[in-house]
Amino acid sequence: MNDTTSTTAAPTASSSLADPRLLVPLALFALYVIWGSTYLGIRFALESYPPFLLAGVRFLIAGSLLFGVLRLRGVAMPTRAQWGNAAVTGILLLGFGNGLVCFAEQTVSSGIAAVAVASMPLFAAVFASVYGEHPTRGEIAGLLLGFVGVIVLNLGSGLSGSRMGAIALLTAAAAWAFGSVWSKRRDMPKGPMNTAAQMLCGSAGLLIVGLLHGERLPDHPSVRATAAVAYLIVFGSLIAFSAYLYVLKTVRPALATSYAYVNPPVAVLFGVMFVGERIGPFDLLGMALILSAVGLIAMFRAPANKSAK
Repeated sequence: MNDTTSTTAAPTASSSLADPRLLVPLALFALYVIWGSTYLGIRFALESYPPFLLAGVRFLIAGSLLFGVLRLRGVAMPTRAQWGNAAVTGILLLGFGNGLVCFAEQTVSSGIAAVAVASMPLFAAVFASVYGEHPTRGEIAGLLLGFVGVIVLNLGSGLSGSRMGAIALLTAAAAWAFGSVWSKRRDMPKGPMNTAAQMLCGSAGLLIVGLLHGERLPDHPSVRATAAVAYLIVFGSLIAFSAYLYVLKTVRPALATSYAYVNPPVAVLFGVMFVGERIGPFDLLGMALILSAVGLIAMFRAPANKSAK
């Protein structure tokens, strides 16, 4: 007994910092707040930059910076199979997911874009069930309540958008959901290298689409648009996307994708603070329902496999 206890190592500071009980809430907070603000950031960036080149340049710079730092630190290159999986996931999440959101925000307000993308967890639940990972009853209740909240928020927002914009947003939500579920069952690069590889692959597809679409970078972009691009690169890409990939590997899909329910009220609040958008009783009710849904998903999520450390 004494020998056993004497050889038990005390937890170190690094191990406590890596504790999922600390990192998961921090990562979810980053997703809720930062990604909620990126809808407004995209709107500002689109004042000077075309949509697909905007997204492509954003992820090319972020991915190159992260990839370079990791290689300097001696992180191994992804294998050929991992590059292939990162390419598929990056095109789904960043090419279709983010690229189509940028495209839609040319004609659809940032608030309605966030509301439409909030359908993503419903797609994720459907795709996960195809792989045999069925949501619990509590998660189903949270998903349905969140969907009701999105409808209420949409009814009270008074925002309008084009038909093409709506189709683009729903396609973006479905592609992001499928890519998220699909990647969990594939051999992906480890740690931050996964983020870098997906950004590099996704940016290549976005830049090709942008050039084929006839887009060109502006000669004299506005200061606000360029500052918005810098914010999207550092916070929206390097920080928040890394946080998303972490929670995606750590928790169940319903909780990992719950940010999509919090992003709409966050996006609306940022619109109120920075561009003077107004909210009414339906908006407040929708936000309350959405936040309650996230609480249900977190409360009733199934425990992770105890053998997984």
